[in-house]
Order: sequence, then C-alpha cells, then structure tokens
Amino acid sequence: MLGELQVEVRQTPQQEARIARVQLRGLHVTLAVPEHLARQKPSLQPIELNALWVEEIDVPAGEGKPICWKLLTTLPLESYAQACQYVRWYSYRWLIERFHFTLKSDCTLETSQLQHRDRLLKALATYSIVAWRLMSMTYQARLTPEASCDAILQPEEWRLLRRKFTPKSRAKTPPTMHQAMLWIAQRGGFLAPKSDGEPGLKTSWRGYTKLHHMLEELAL
Repeated sequence: MLGELQVEVRQTPQQEARIARVQLRGLHVTLAVPEHLARQKPSLQPIELNALWVEEIDVPAGEGKPICWKLLTTLPLESYAQACQYVRWYSYRWLIERFHFTLKSDCTLETSQLQHRDRLLKALATYSIVAWRLMSMTYQARLTPEASCDAILQPEEWRLLRRKFTPKSRAKTPPTMHQAMLWIAQRGGFLAPKSDGEPGLKTSWRGYTKLHHMLEELAL
C-alpha cells in the first residue's frame, strides 16, 4: 500500500459534498495483446502500464457509494506523492466533463457547421474561453455565495441586472455572487424554486447571453 489520502467528493442531487478517506495501492502491469489482434497484426506488442487502486475506507453511514477507482497510466508511479497527484487529477474529471458538455451543448460547437480546420480551431479557442468563464462564474458563486459579484461581473452587467429585477432599488454596492447568478439564470429560464437547488450551466448560459443582448441594445 502506498498510503492514505483525503479526496473531495463532489455534490450531486443524491448526496452532499464530502471528504472521503481513501487507500492507495499501485503496481506495474502488462496488458497482453488480445489473441485475435495478435493473429491479425503480429507486430503489436504488450503495453506496459502502472495501475493505481483507489478505495474508500471508513465510509460514514448514509454517505453514498464508497469510492473505488481503478486507474491505468503511462506516467511513473514510484512514490506516494505521485499517486496523490494522479488521484487529484482524476478527481477533477467531472469538471472536465462539464467543460466539454458546455462546449457542445451551450456553445453549440458541434452544430457550428464549420468545414475548415482553421475555422474550427479559431471557434474552439473562442468557445473555450466562453465555456471557462461561464463555469468559473457558476461555480465561484456556489463556493463564495456572499462575496461581491464584481469579482465575476462588470459594473454595467450587475447594474443592468439590478435594474431589471429590482427597479426600485437605490443600492450602490454590487449584489452578492449568489444573487447575481440567480438573476442571470432567471433570465435563462430558471424558475428559482428551493426544490430546484442551484442554477445549472444551461440556464446560466442562456441568461448570460440574454444579458449581453440587452447590453448591446442599450449601446445602440
């Protein structure tokens, strides 16, 4: 055994976010070439990999299914520190999945109908910035809901939101991150009942797009 580690388990509709205690085990493995492929392509060689077994221990009652990750990597696995780094990287996979989801569904990259490689790369670069900003705003508002929204929004953005949702307000200070993102999501169709939890990326994207359409109209 390489050692133990504490890993953050993300929040889902079925469970609260928590810190899991896991044990790390590693070994070197060789993946043989499947027989049918070996017959078709005799030049194929076995693959040398490192295997990392991540298993949760002492799971509190009612905390959901224990973590059990079986990871394969070509990276060196010679120390506890290396194992911890790989587990940290893997624990971020859901953020990467959400990033790709945002690119495909919210930024509509797959339906852009661009045919040339250079144009696709330029669109990907632009949409990646948009997706990153949207995710940063959404998740930062969840991490620090009471912080000022001027860390994620420009003054003209939050002022227009306040004018739209609280037209009688005379407040000069920015609203909180939570309030600002709630307003943005409501512009995108989020109904804001308590049972719905926090706004998601899709309604935040729609709302943020509408917000900038409003800003463009005011600038005309």
